[in-house]
Amino acid sequence: MTATVRPRRTCLAVPGSSTKMLGKAAGMAVDEVFLDLEDSVAAGEKAQARKNVIQALEEQDFGDKTVVVRVNAVDTHFCYRDLVEVVEAAGQHIDCIMVPKVQEPGQLEFVDHMLRMIEQQVGIEHRIGLEAQIEDAEGLTNIDDIAICSERLETLILGPGDMSAALGMPSTTLGERSDTYPGDIWHHVLMRILVAARAAGLQVIDGPYAKIKDDAGLREVAGMAKALGYDGKWVLHPAQVDIVNEVFSPTQAEFDHATDLLAAYEKATGSDARGAVMFGDVMIDEASRKMAEVIAGRGQAAGMTHS
Repeated sequence: MTATVRPRRTCLAVPGSSTKMLGKAAGMAVDEVFLDLEDSVAAGEKAQARKNVIQALEEQDFGDKTVVVRVNAVDTHFCYRDLVEVVEAAGQHIDCIMVPKVQEPGQLEFVDHMLRMIEQQVGIEHRIGLEAQIEDAEGLTNIDDIAICSERLETLILGPGDMSAALGMPSTTLGERSDTYPGDIWHHVLMRILVAARAAGLQVIDGPYAKIKDDAGLREVAGMAKALGYDGKWVLHPAQVDIVNEVFSPTQAEFDHATDLLAAYEKATGSDARGAVMFGDVMIDEASRKMAEVIAGRGQAAGMTHS
């Protein structure tokens, strides 16, 4: 599966029940905005939140941001109304639907078919993508099958709050690390999601960090996800945007180095050749080219140019 690749360094959560936050979302310097109908919206506010989200999609110009709507989980009675009402009314403005608490492929397949029928019924010209949140042990166990179940699927996302509860972790703060465990308590979960995503050609996004004023903690956990190979991270507050954008973008020096390496390898070997050549005092080969392409691609997605 080759999914659509969109910049997703920063993915901003916007409660559908807050007209104030919906009104500010389009102006934020983030790669993705997701308008939320799920956990940030109380049960009694779901219907109004759908109306708020439709209005925001129709009236705001989100520019080149990836625009996503998070619906309620498939095993709730809210999900089908989320899809029918919001996508029928404003699907032309939606890039992806985010499906939370995905446990098995059939849940994504249901949303896939719903989207297909709505697209055909109302004449939406583009194919709406899917993002899947993995939030419990069942979802993690079935993740390889989940990752390949729909051609619409673009992204796998860690949901740390529900995952923490499902696994019995003694934590009440989203995305925090433990000082009592000799290592990163999230390493296995993050790596398991990452491997499944890459095997299926998908992007992979780390979940939120709820300590809004803890810049050092945010930088640390974002840096750990980036070191594993993650494409980006959720942000819950405007104060987190700059740090996460910075962490998931290469430095200018890194971008220039990668770009120069690619040019040198191309010149030395030709587009079809494979072999090892010298780049300064370092020997580079096809593996080096692939690694440099990752860095250069992320820099280009962030709008960087060679200095």
